Formats: sequence, C-alpha cells, structure tokens
Amino acid sequence: MVRRGKLVFVVAGLILVATGCMHGAHHDYFGTPPMPTGSNAHIQVPPEGAVPRELVKITLPPYVIEAPDQLLIEVVQRSKIPKTNEKGEEVVPKVMIDSTDRLPVQPVSGPFQVRLDGSVGLGFWGSVPVSGLTLDQAAEAIRAHLLQNDQLSKFSTRPESLVVIVDVLAYNSKRYYVITDGGGFGEQVFPFPVTGSETVLDAMANINGLPDVASKRNIWVARRTPHPGQPWQILPVDWVGITQHGITHTNYQVMPGDRIYVKAQRLVIIDRTLARVLSPVERIFGITLLGSSAYNQISGRGNGFGGNN
Repeated sequence: MVRRGKLVFVVAGLILVATGCMHGAHHDYFGTPPMPTGSNAHIQVPPEGAVPRELVKITLPPYVIEAPDQLLIEVVQRSKIPKTNEKGEEVVPKVMIDSTDRLPVQPVSGPFQVRLDGSVGLGFWGSVPVSGLTLDQAAEAIRAHLLQNDQLSKFSTRPESLVVIVDVLAYNSKRYYVITDGGGFGEQVFPFPVTGSETVLDAMANINGLPDVASKRNIWVARRTPHPGQPWQILPVDWVGITQHGITHTNYQVMPGDRIYVKAQRLVIIDRTLARVLSPVERIFGITLLGSSAYNQISGRGNGFGGNN
C-alpha cells in the first residue's frame, strides 16, 4: 500500500510539471493578460486606430453574396396610370401616377436561397448566378437575365419598367466563432452571423457570458489574415475592464471569420487532467484489491470459507 501511495504521488507530480510546462509554453503565445510584460511583451493591445473598437467602429464593405445566404428578391414592372377619384373617374386635369405590377406567368417575390453552385432559382424564369456579387450587382444581373428571356418580351414589357430589388434575409455565409475551453474536457464552438456592428461583448452575450470554468485573464480574438503566409493577429481582451469598469479599449468590433477564444482557468485544467489520468489508475487498483480480497477469501486466508479451520 505504501508503494502504491508513492506511485500515485509520483504520477501526480509528473502531471503537474507537464501541465505547467505545456500551459507556460502556450501562455507565451496565446491567452496573455490584457497588458503583457516581460516575455509576453511581443503581444500587445493594438494602439488607438489600429483596429475598430466599440466607440470607433468602421463600416464594413458592401456585402458579397455567397452560399448559403438567403436573399429577398422582388421584381416588379413600373408603369404610369391615370389618377382616379373615389368613383373611379379620371381626375381633371389628367394626372398620371406610378403603379407597379408583378411579373406575368410567375411572380418573383419573397425569400430565395443561394444554392451550392452560387445561383438562385427563379422558377419559370430560370437560374441566375449571384455568388461573389454585391447586392446591387446581383439586382442588375437578375434584371439583365429577365430582359433576355423571350417569354417576357411576349408580354410587351418595356426594359425601363423592370425594377429588381435584392436584400439579405439571413447572413449565413459570413460568421464569427466563440470557442470556449472545457479545461481538458473538449472545446465548444458557437457560430454566429456577422451583421456589421457586433463587439466582443455582444458575442459573449450570445452565449450568456463566461462559462463557470473560464479564465477572465485568458480571452483573446484570433483574427484571420486575408493572405496566406502572413502572421496571425492576436487581440487580447480585458474582460474585467470591459464588464466592470466600462473600458472599451479591448471591446473590439467583430469581423467575419474572427475566433473569440475563452480559455479555462489553470487550476481547472490541472484538476481535470489529474482526474482523467488518475481515474484509470484508481480503477486498476480497485480491481486488483477486489481480486486480492476474493482470492484470500476463497483460499481460506480471510474470515470466509474455512476461516475457523
């Protein structure tokens, strides 16, 4: 029993050392405090104007459509008709007012899903490629496609009367991610659509704040680079400053593709690592002791069979 106890302490010591080393090496590159110093000085909070923040947000460029976005498409024909009174009679002097009518045969109105090939299906009017286009470009592409349709010309539709409106109903292709560390029990990933003005605090509110195992000093935004080979961008987050003091310096504006990582507390990682490693050892010892006890009883060495002989 003494040897087993020593073995458990030795294993625990090795795990503590290994965990500390791994955590320390990881800590040098990721999850640094908001204002790192010493060996972590190479990772700094970006200066003013370097990245958009809560009070200094930027307007994102025109939205580029990709699968599987959901679009709202409305196609109407605009014309002028005489204005009438309550009795249906034309007013005098004659006044012309704008009127809109839907497309003949099959109206184009409502939500449309961008398919995997980057096109939207307009039913009777065919399919139009829209992936990689802005909303204005997509509207013009749909309009040009309809004007080339022979069926539309049969209804005496004037090109200048055709109006196409395109908007986004669901931003499915532009996302950011909140990743929470389970402290050795895996990681959870929460994807959210980017709508243009979210901050780190907004992102964390989507998952109801920090998990109970989270470290307030080990939160950062990993921002992807647009070109391969460029260094990644790590933006440390001062969670206490944002939530308890209203400091907006690290409440960054979230961009498409951002990864907001929330690391677990160090003690939680150590505790759960020990539990995972020692649990099999405890089971083995338990089975060994059970087998030894059963053997002693069967052989008559205990208080069981033949113990009074």
